[in-house]
Amino acid sequence: MKSKKSFKILAGGIAFIAIISVAFTSSDLYRKIAKSQRLINEAYKYLLTNYVDQLDTDVYTSATLRNLLSELDPYTVYLEENERDGIELLSKGQYGGVGIQLSRRSDQLTVIAPFDDSPAKRSGIISGDIITKIDDNIAIELSLDDAAKLIRGIKGSVVVLTIERYGSDHPLEFALTREDIHVKNVSYSGMLNESTGYIRLTRFSKNAPTEIQQALRSLEKEDVSEIILDLRDNPGGLLAAAIDIMDIFIPKGELLLTTRGRTKASNKTYHARRPISVSRNIKIAILINEGSASASEIVAGAFQDLDRGIIIGQSSFGKGLVQSVFSLDPTRSLKITTAKYYIPSGRLIQKSDYVDEDIVIQIAEEDSIFSTKGGRAVKGGGGIHPDHEVDSEELPPLTQECLRKGIFFSYAQKHKHLYRSFDQVVNDESLLIKFHTFIEEQEVDVALPGENQFRDAWKKLEDYTEGNSKLHFAFTKAEEVIIESENALFNNELNELERGLFLEFAGLFGGTESRIRESLKNDVVVQKAMSILSNQVAYNGTFSIPN
Repeated sequence: MKSKKSFKILAGGIAFIAIISVAFTSSDLYRKIAKSQRLINEAYKYLLTNYVDQLDTDVYTSATLRNLLSELDPYTVYLEENERDGIELLSKGQYGGVGIQLSRRSDQLTVIAPFDDSPAKRSGIISGDIITKIDDNIAIELSLDDAAKLIRGIKGSVVVLTIERYGSDHPLEFALTREDIHVKNVSYSGMLNESTGYIRLTRFSKNAPTEIQQALRSLEKEDVSEIILDLRDNPGGLLAAAIDIMDIFIPKGELLLTTRGRTKASNKTYHARRPISVSRNIKIAILINEGSASASEIVAGAFQDLDRGIIIGQSSFGKGLVQSVFSLDPTRSLKITTAKYYIPSGRLIQKSDYVDEDIVIQIAEEDSIFSTKGGRAVKGGGGIHPDHEVDSEELPPLTQECLRKGIFFSYAQKHKHLYRSFDQVVNDESLLIKFHTFIEEQEVDVALPGENQFRDAWKKLEDYTEGNSKLHFAFTKAEEVIIESENALFNNELNELERGLFLEFAGLFGGTESRIRESLKNDVVVQKAMSILSNQVAYNGTFSIPN
């Protein structure tokens, strides 16, 4: 009895010490806040009252607040009344723009993903493109919200984006005409063959779970036994929508997600809440790429950690930060990152380069190897890494130039009257001959990789080549090779050029769904998914633990 009493006294003492410790810690924090606040207030007062020119107090205050947040992650921002469109977009469902989801990565304005059937997608802008200029505005000098405001605008107006792209040795300019961008969740669903169904989910707005349910009901009527859920270029959206969608597939009670932050309100756990409506016998493949972010990564990561489906494609974007909005007054607010997302295995989704580590007291070290529910190893370190990696095919130079300049789109628009249906386009044996004539009339100029550097070098050495016959001969021969290569581009890219034309005509005759359906025919990631899903041994082998 004495020992139990002593234990109770000891436990009570420890609890009391812990409470006192927390109290002192909180008190110390508030003292530091008060000290910093006095310093900021004093500096602000002296600037406004003593600066050589009179400052506009409201404008300067807004600029000061933005600068105050600039060293933190790109999602922690100051918002005024006219800047809340981004928050309300998922509820309103429409805005004027070019259809790009943006982020900042390593301080560069980066395309997370272009939306389906948007001006950006049709012109060939891709995930990972770095925007260096918006019209004449230097992108690195803009906040994320300021950049988004400049890109959005009135339907029919034009914005010019200058882009740097990995593998391209010169900047690319895209003149994009703004349209009404509609937030549609399921852009296409249907059967790819007798047993495999396909659902393309473009984002997670409030209607996403309902649209997924409707798509699943249609597929179930076709006796579907495998489902491909395509989350490529899906930039995310509402967490509640992601949880509701996982509820459809994952058994009640399973851990789906946890959030962890510094405050009690930031620490939450999410479990599946309802009995599944999709049979466990239906095999699932989820497609991701570097444009899959946030809610897409939560869903793909949970399916992978719970061994509910296979993940195919490329590693995802790595956005796993939770934001909360705090009102400063009726028209202004702060959107602050308050927590991080962790999927069922304990992996952190967020990549590590989101904040300047010099201003953070401590960032916890994260493990690099985790285990799924079945015991197989999965990689941590931010983002979701696919079970089966498949690189998307890179477009060759002439095809890429035709996309960028809207040549495919222009040709289809001008020649649609020649056909009564898309099938007639497919069966037109003279299609590529006519297109060749068309692009020659457009004077499409394609710079081959390294060509610009070659011409710069020749220009710098021009004085030397005139007096050096061997050097001049070498440069001349090199230029001949470049010209021959450029002339051969059309014949070398017949398949890709035909595919680009088919996509545009499919869209003109059948809309977005027809365009997507046509694109799937040559989609190497989709073909890989279908191959694994149709092979029970290959599918089950994904979940096996190596000996």
